[in-house]
Amino acid sequence: MVNMRIPKPIDLLLAGSLWLCGAVLCAQVAPDCGQAVPICSNTPVNGGTTGYGIDDFGGAAASGCLERTTSGYIESNSAWYRFRTGASGQLGFNIAFDASEDWDFALYRASDCNTLGDPVRCNFYDNQEGASYMGVGEDPTGNTESYQYEPWLDVQAGEDYYLLINNFSNTNSGFSIQFSGQIFTDAPNTALDCSIVSNLLGPPVAACQGDTVPLDAFTPTATAYAWFLDAGSGFLPLSGETNPTLNATQAGMYRVQVFMPDGSQIISDVQVGFSPVPYTNPLADLFYCDQGQGLNLHQLDAAALGVQAPSEFRVSYYTDPSDAGADRNPLPGLWEPAAGMYTVYVRTTSLANPICYDVSVSFQVTSAAQPLLDFPEEAFICGDGTAVTIGQATAEPGVEYLWDHGPTGPEVQVNAPGTYTLTARAGGSGSGCETVRSVQVQVSTPPGIGSILLEDVQANNRITVVPVAEGDFRYALDNGPFQESPVFEGVTPGTHQLTMRDALGCGQVTETITVVGFLPFFTPNGDGINDLWHVQGLEQLEAPVVFIFDRFGKLLKQLDQSSPGWDGTFNGVNLPDSDYWFRLEYTDPRGQRIQDQFLQAHFALKR
Repeated sequence: MVNMRIPKPIDLLLAGSLWLCGAVLCAQVAPDCGQAVPICSNTPVNGGTTGYGIDDFGGAAASGCLERTTSGYIESNSAWYRFRTGASGQLGFNIAFDASEDWDFALYRASDCNTLGDPVRCNFYDNQEGASYMGVGEDPTGNTESYQYEPWLDVQAGEDYYLLINNFSNTNSGFSIQFSGQIFTDAPNTALDCSIVSNLLGPPVAACQGDTVPLDAFTPTATAYAWFLDAGSGFLPLSGETNPTLNATQAGMYRVQVFMPDGSQIISDVQVGFSPVPYTNPLADLFYCDQGQGLNLHQLDAAALGVQAPSEFRVSYYTDPSDAGADRNPLPGLWEPAAGMYTVYVRTTSLANPICYDVSVSFQVTSAAQPLLDFPEEAFICGDGTAVTIGQATAEPGVEYLWDHGPTGPEVQVNAPGTYTLTARAGGSGSGCETVRSVQVQVSTPPGIGSILLEDVQANNRITVVPVAEGDFRYALDNGPFQESPVFEGVTPGTHQLTMRDALGCGQVTETITVVGFLPFFTPNGDGINDLWHVQGLEQLEAPVVFIFDRFGKLLKQLDQSSPGWDGTFNGVNLPDSDYWFRLEYTDPRGQRIQDQFLQAHFALKR
């Protein structure tokens, strides 16, 4: 890419009252609507405004959004311009000024100053935000929230407009105007009608340093030409320049003297100014970690400009080289690029003359999303020492993973309790784009049935499963669903399959249990109440046998489903008050003899 220096007509017809302002061209300023300066493209930078001439609003208190200023009138330090559209389409303009100053504008669609009416676009904000531009359309800095901008204007060919630019601040260093909009893309040479600027050499030209500006004074039937230059000391002849055209390379006021056959002369003046051509310093490639805050590209402006004054140049950024060249679709001040690699093109533009710009520099931006770690922060290993897998199930491309105990990778297996921490890093060491997450690994208790508690000896019973050790378990009876509660209601007498599993995945056990009932105590005293002790519900079992023991394990009695019960004697002798123990055996549906391990319980004898 190269520095672009494209000469372009500017929008003022300047006469002998024009002057030079340093190295840039200063435009004529008309304080009154009646002497509005005709323009047909972009104005050069002017030297500010002084006063308002006559009151163009006849003492009115307001015109559109404009209100009376400290002068007592709507105008304070005003400049009036007029232009005519040469094509139809979307039109806008940017008025550039010092960010410390307060400027206002109003645009009128009118054929003369006596029929201004209300403005079609108007802005009277006080510039508390410190903007450098105001106008119609889009802020060239990419600021979409600026209060200084009004909506695009849809125009038709042949419409006349008057533009009032008014200074409302204590300082007044001037401004420039740059037109914009789709109309200049569709009809770049005829968007505005330059016939309102009447001059043989055309309107003044604002070019870039190092450019050659062709001036053409060709007139049919002319017999001779003479050229002069006023570079600040009056018009001096340019020796040897006698052609109808001249290539201007120096700033100043140029004059041509055209000799006609009848002895008359045509004299025409044009002012040519040259603005500094900006350059852009190389910029280093960037790594951006997307944490939802956006990438502030304008933090690179100072490095891009180097010793060039930021008040004289604007830096903007683009992802397409053609957009950079055309100064369209700039990246926003806070850019949020998706993950990936981008080439960013830098444009440095002269504020004094936007046709002077540089698009020679680009750099790479690598954008990465903040690494994602969303695995559970708690895990369990089983009491048998089985390892558990912890960490992120899926690795993200371009992300490095490191555990605090040494291993790399998003997942690891551990078989010891403790706290394990994983760091996920994108962009390599030092990028600052990392996420940290820890997982607490605990030991989980394997399932085990300690005992079965039976309540209510009836057709439908409540049973409670008592685990061997505390833990997080789920329970299911027969083919029913698993539940958190160890209590089952409405259980019928007989044999059942009880399944108990660890909620954390540490296995399960299934046992056969028997639901029968027995009295916790009996009183064999001959009163007819609880004189005999027996296990109820034996009729639901096949070949059941109940064995009764004393506390020393001595067998005292053996009962089956046909036995009336135990009367508390052994060999005809009454046994004393005490606790006695029993166990139950029966044949299961497979024909195997079963001793119900969960129904070994005791009962009391009371006389």
